[in-house]
Amino acid sequence: MSNPLPIIDSHAHLDFPEFDIDRAELFAQMKLAGIDNVVLPGVSALHWHNQLKIAEQYRCLYALGIHPWYCGHAANIDSELKSLRTLLLKYKEKPQLVAIGECGLDKLHKSDFDTQLKVFTAQIELAVEFELPLIIHSVKAHEEVIKLLKILKPSKKGVIHGFYGGPELASQYVNLGYKVGVGGLLLNDNAPKLQQTVAQLPLDSFVLETDSPAMTPKNSQNRRNTPLILPDILQKMANLQKKSAVLISEQMFYNVTQLFDL
Repeated sequence: MSNPLPIIDSHAHLDFPEFDIDRAELFAQMKLAGIDNVVLPGVSALHWHNQLKIAEQYRCLYALGIHPWYCGHAANIDSELKSLRTLLLKYKEKPQLVAIGECGLDKLHKSDFDTQLKVFTAQIELAVEFELPLIIHSVKAHEEVIKLLKILKPSKKGVIHGFYGGPELASQYVNLGYKVGVGGLLLNDNAPKLQQTVAQLPLDSFVLETDSPAMTPKNSQNRRNTPLILPDILQKMANLQKKSAVLISEQMFYNVTQLFDL
């Protein structure tokens, strides 16, 4: 499939150690596949330094944030939030900094939910202060996420990453001004709700992502996910929407550039 516009992966952790062995080779393969850029989301203070180094080395876009899985140590969380704000102040003029996140709520994870709520709320407030969109992780916590977004009303909105739900839930987010992040889960046969969402919602509701190295499609021969599956996701979206892959590609490029103000 030839793409008239480049593809951007709106969410991939290419700074993670899983890519240390062949990162340069992967970026070369991505370029050949028409994948022009990638957003590296932040996950914790322990990861930010390496994340920023990789982003600089490969000229990636990035977000800075604290993932709900890394909210386990309540004692350290105030200093982490302070460090996050300091970093945002330092990098706010850099065009590569495009969002706050990955942040959010995850009821399936062992980290304390009250701490997760505190940290997520603080990051929405930072998004308001710095006028940046949010990259949101929401697992079994959509009610709480939607409630907080309605109360705190960030102006730049953001993306609900790794979305796996049906059209009704997706529409609640879209009506608030958020995009739905669609990744490799769309390629799984047992994802009827997500496929229904992609078939039914307007194309301007979505952005492409992979969550590499996680969320590998079930039919993949590789255990490690990479942005190289993006053309397959585009084609699947085209099939579900009954539109051309070129049209989908153009709209996804427009959506991500609009969302992150590129």
